[in-house]
Amino acid sequence: MRIRLDDRDIQMLSILQREGRITKTELARRVNLSPTPCWERLQHLEKVGVIEGYGARVAWSALSRQTIVFMEAELNSHQAADFTKFERAMQEQPEVLECYALGGGIDYLLKVIAPSVDDYQRFVDRMLNADIGLRRYYTYIVTKRVKDTEFVPDSLLETLKG
Repeated sequence: MRIRLDDRDIQMLSILQREGRITKTELARRVNLSPTPCWERLQHLEKVGVIEGYGARVAWSALSRQTIVFMEAELNSHQAADFTKFERAMQEQPEVLECYALGGGIDYLLKVIAPSVDDYQRFVDRMLNADIGLRRYYTYIVTKRVKDTEFVPDSLLETLKG
């Protein structure tokens, strides 16, 4: 089911994704609504899953050195149960920040964080020894973060108008 948004919903999303700590009163003022209707819209956007949550973006690089790795993963077999087993295993790995199932030659793309390359290798060894069907993997170590954002561009939000 496609969720229909109006101009105010889009304004609210645009503001919230950049200013997650904004007060409800200030948000209502900025989108030209009284607090109660603004709050009701916000609750609706949360209820239908448009807003998944709120949180701080921690700059891990400011706290310590870390290694970020993109890992392509290929499975031994391609039955539904194999995909389910692998995906459940990835959900349980704290080092795996993101995991995407892909169409094409590679089955999954993972974003992994580790304190060092040695720690990443220990993670890989653990995955290879686990019974999760991992046949082959390719590692790409991040040498520089060029762009890192989770903000949906306003131009894309505009396309969601119902």
